[in-house]
Amino acid sequence: MGSKYTKRYTEEFKRDAIALVNSSGKTVTAVSRELGISSESLRGWYRRAKADRGEGESGELTSAEREELKRLRKEVREQQQTIEILKKATLGSRSRRNTAVLERL
Repeated sequence: MGSKYTKRYTEEFKRDAIALVNSSGKTVTAVSRELGISSESLRGWYRRAKADRGEGESGELTSAEREELKRLRKEVREQQQTIEILKKATLGSRSRRNTAVLERL
């Protein structure tokens, strides 16, 4: 099991690491060893940078598209919660209205 603390890297560090892979002719694994970072992390950064430049694999999302998707999913979640609240409020008011009608009979 991994550490409960995730190491965070600055955007500048990530850009420099990606540039080192591009300019050195070394593999992502070799560069990650030199920098003392996870090869999976560097590989992910490298893949995202390629996608952002339009060089990614077919169907791979750019950073901007990923951010928009994240924002839209949050918006949908909030709207679903609002709908549920309104449904419950509507059912509650119907129940009270039906009870009042029955009492009058």
